[in-house]
Amino acid sequence: MNLSNSYDVIIVGGSYAGLSAAMALGRSLRSVLIIDANKPCNRQTPHSHNFITQDGEAPHKIAQKAKEQVLKYDTVDFLNDTALRGKNNGTSFTILTKSGKTVEARKLILATGIKDIMPNIEGFSECWGISAIHCPYCHGYEFRNEKTAIMANGDHAFHIASLVNNLTNELSIYTQGEPDFTDDQLKKLSNNNIAIVTDTIKKLEHTNGSIEKVLFENGSSQMVKAIYAALPFEHHTQLPEMLGCTFDEGGFIKTDLFQKTQIPGIYACGDIAQKMRSVSSAVASGTVAGAMVNHELTQEDF
Repeated sequence: MNLSNSYDVIIVGGSYAGLSAAMALGRSLRSVLIIDANKPCNRQTPHSHNFITQDGEAPHKIAQKAKEQVLKYDTVDFLNDTALRGKNNGTSFTILTKSGKTVEARKLILATGIKDIMPNIEGFSECWGISAIHCPYCHGYEFRNEKTAIMANGDHAFHIASLVNNLTNELSIYTQGEPDFTDDQLKKLSNNNIAIVTDTIKKLEHTNGSIEKVLFENGSSQMVKAIYAALPFEHHTQLPEMLGCTFDEGGFIKTDLFQKTQIPGIYACGDIAQKMRSVSSAVASGTVAGAMVNHELTQEDF
């Protein structure tokens, strides 16, 4: 493929959000370059759920089908590369890639996703996305009526417990230390027979990512099939910071309802710009970003 050096739009990140944005732009005959390093956060997850028409499909198959459909639009190019640096030129943006390619565009969409930071627990990373999970809507049904745990504390643990309690009667909270619940929260947890375990997790015993037993530092253990966990994350790239984007208290790029950042000409979508982590929500935010970028280009040119 012979790539151009100049485009209407560069999309950094070619997973669900980036591809969705590219489709909206490709259907509007915008010249688009997608730059992607093929490191989606759910690459270890065997099945995607809660996405109508794709329920139960493997995430990589959804992404591959999306890519094939998007690249049927002649004005959309795809570069398997890593965007290293970015420059705001005032009326355009320049991106330098790891392979040394320099490309320029009038608008920029950031859809780079996030990288979860694994806890120092043996076996956890092998289970992440399989039986160590983050979302009741994405994974909860598959572990209904199973022994389940929540690795969290305080308000977040209480919130997840209220959701998961509808899926199983065998639920525990692993606080990894001193519990941080209000008296009212403790009462509700007790009334719902939700146990609080304060011992520190040492290891997850598993087979191919499917948890069988949790081992604690004090030598005790507990049989569970799934653990919900809210992990800290980091961004795959420093591009948003380089270009002056601002972040909220949770570490997400600040955008308005139309996925527009505080930097004119830059939009952000997908996991880097929203707390709701799912394939369907990433697709939705990408569609909005693509449509709004096309709208902005139209207003400038019409």
